[in-house]
Amino acid sequence: MNYVRNTWYVAGWAQDFAVDKPVGITLLGEPVVIWRGADNVLTALEDRCVHRLAPLSLGRCEGARLRCMYHGLLYDRQGAVTEIPGQDVIPPHAKVKTYPVCERHSWVWVWMGDQAACDTKLIPPAVGYDDPNYILGHGQMDYAAEARLINDNLLDFSHLSYVHINSFGANEEWARQRPKITPLENGVRVERWLQDLSGSTVRVSYSKPGERYSRYDFLLPGVLLMTGGAFPEGTAERLGGAAPDLELAAGAVTFTSQAVTPLTEKTSRYFFSWGPHVKHGDAALRDTLMGIAGKAFAEDRTMIEAQQRVIDMTPAPRIMPTSADRAITLFNQLIARRIREESNLAQAKPATGWGT
Repeated sequence: MNYVRNTWYVAGWAQDFAVDKPVGITLLGEPVVIWRGADNVLTALEDRCVHRLAPLSLGRCEGARLRCMYHGLLYDRQGAVTEIPGQDVIPPHAKVKTYPVCERHSWVWVWMGDQAACDTKLIPPAVGYDDPNYILGHGQMDYAAEARLINDNLLDFSHLSYVHINSFGANEEWARQRPKITPLENGVRVERWLQDLSGSTVRVSYSKPGERYSRYDFLLPGVLLMTGGAFPEGTAERLGGAAPDLELAAGAVTFTSQAVTPLTEKTSRYFFSWGPHVKHGDAALRDTLMGIAGKAFAEDRTMIEAQQRVIDMTPAPRIMPTSADRAITLFNQLIARRIREESNLAQAKPATGWGT
């Protein structure tokens, strides 16, 4: 699969990993089992017993170890077999791959690449649903489409004017206006002021006409972190189009964390949260926003899965970029560069095994 590996992927919501309950998930085409011990420590192993390749996610937790419930092999947190029922000698190669795993921002993250390059500082600064500054709802959605198509969708919001007519209610100004795009070390930043809100659901405090500023960072491997707020008319002109201080917003300050995880070549999982800042909303507004989000994200899925079907039927598919695709182009160039760097690093490592 053509994705960056030396990065953190969201495997699921932290609350979905209960103590002593193994969870199996496919990440970048690899079967992974994750479990939380009684000490609350998370472990991630290859979900494939060395004996007869049964999934360890159907196993039984025994303290800090996991037992395969096909023939009883017992694994420790380092992936090594520590017991084979009825057999005293355990082969030294009786072990499975381990993955660094971390819980942060209400998500469980798994590092899919070179463990020597693993760094928790590379986890994107999302906002968890337990953050006291926000009132967030959360959810997830599976796609029968490759993750790249979802990333492209999130990097170009011009589609709001057409795909989301019945949910977000954005007018055609979204499609005509080009946002400010800034390259980042691990992604891109997208900013825009929307001043003509006629026909749009965007309002200061959802009642009075105004202007809205929005900003999101789209970071490796596919994480969107978006905030924004509503301001009185004339604010964008007064600031010369610069970013405002959201502390001074007149209303509707919200935050959404979204993550796209490739499961297989043609399936993906989409995680999202959304809600208002505590100074600008309550649980009722959170529920309203999540209702809108659920409808809008279903609209995205319908379009993207249909797009995937057309791509699959198209010999040597090619796209024709437009001026709205700049963020997509920059992000995909970053992906390609990181993949090349990983490949070069792997080739530069000394060989091991016979003949060395």
